[in-house]
Amino acid sequence: MPSEILSTYYLCPTDVAAWLVSSVELNGQHGYFRFGRDTVCYGCMSRGPLAASPMAASFDAMDVVQVSGPDLRLPFDPDEVVENLRRERYAAGFSAGRPAVPDIIRKAYYFMRPLLPVSVRKHLQRAHFSGWQRRQFPAWPVDSTVERMHKRLLALALQGNGATEIPFIWFWPEGFSSCAMMTHDVETAAGLRACPRLMDIDDAFGIKSAFGFVPEQRYALQAGFLDQVRQRGFDIYIHDLNHDGHLFANRDEFRRRAERINRYAALYGTRGFRSAALYRNADWYGDLDFSYDMSVPNLAHLEAQGGGCCTVMPFFIGDIVELPVTMVQDYTLFHMLREYSLDIWKRQLDRVMEENGLSAFIAHPDYLGTKCSSETYAALLAYLSELRSAGKTWIALPREVDAWWRERSRMQLVCADGRWRVDGTGSERARIAYATVSGDTVAYRLT
Repeated sequence: MPSEILSTYYLCPTDVAAWLVSSVELNGQHGYFRFGRDTVCYGCMSRGPLAASPMAASFDAMDVVQVSGPDLRLPFDPDEVVENLRRERYAAGFSAGRPAVPDIIRKAYYFMRPLLPVSVRKHLQRAHFSGWQRRQFPAWPVDSTVERMHKRLLALALQGNGATEIPFIWFWPEGFSSCAMMTHDVETAAGLRACPRLMDIDDAFGIKSAFGFVPEQRYALQAGFLDQVRQRGFDIYIHDLNHDGHLFANRDEFRRRAERINRYAALYGTRGFRSAALYRNADWYGDLDFSYDMSVPNLAHLEAQGGGCCTVMPFFIGDIVELPVTMVQDYTLFHMLREYSLDIWKRQLDRVMEENGLSAFIAHPDYLGTKCSSETYAALLAYLSELRSAGKTWIALPREVDAWWRERSRMQLVCADGRWRVDGTGSERARIAYATVSGDTVAYRLT
């Protein structure tokens, strides 16, 4: 049967390569296995042992893949495996390798959090996250499991059809090799007061960003202030409801809060959302009336909720475009890792750009008030500006990334008079690329 995820990822002509990805009946049991020695997967299998943890996964499904002409037989369903990763279904019950925080402790922490200065909070958080370096899945500093899976599947499909390359619609507009976006979660009244200064800093480097505002309890939002943000070319999104850490505590409470969140989105005229502390449950997103969400981290070793979507690309959760957080947050960098250089951010940027993905940053006006933090942030903006000038990344607002990803998803690659072209709204910005077999994976060539 055709692999829907593979064809929607590449937007390639299905009549050029047969997407016959077949599998025999699966056993219904979920667990971990490998698809290539460097790629851990989670899902059902038709044969081979499944492991209870990613570290124990030893069986390599590549060893039993059968390629017979266009018929590619896999011992697993690739669509299911990719969705398990993107929606973090592998993390259910064990929080991706660390014990889940008991509900009573979590509630007590968020009750006291407004009274705890950063100097106290960071020590509590370091104790909670101790040993995070030993976690091998998702992979630090950036996990690109989903990208490796798509490349490996495409290489197998091409080899099965005797082809060496296939055209597809490139990931980003105007031929940019990657994308970057800057966002600012505004957590406190002090952070709200710091927003104009932060806009000045962003403007100094020609980078427009988006600000996330908490609509209830934290501070008073004035319509005139939001208008000023927009008039300066910046954007806004809704940041949770009241930032108390309980948005996803249970299904009924989420529904009640989602109704209020949706009303604030309409009131403020925004189509973007991010939850507090990156708490999330993708299966509940249908209650949110947003075009895009930014609550899912690429990996979450140092986040309140473990897991990670294991991809550096935007993806759809129902009708919502998910723009995953792929860069470590400024608070985490400064106060938990005690790092005031660009080394970690540069390592992450390099990895994301290698996969032609999205580099999504969160920098809080609440935590950029010191000399060290503001200088580090300014150095980051200068580096991003250099990458843009070199044509290596498209720096965009989240709503622009959302709009492009939606347009791209509706485009079609058609052949006329022996030449390929892209049809659809926004196609004038699209570029055609070719995926070429390179060993057990593919390499990209942009035309």
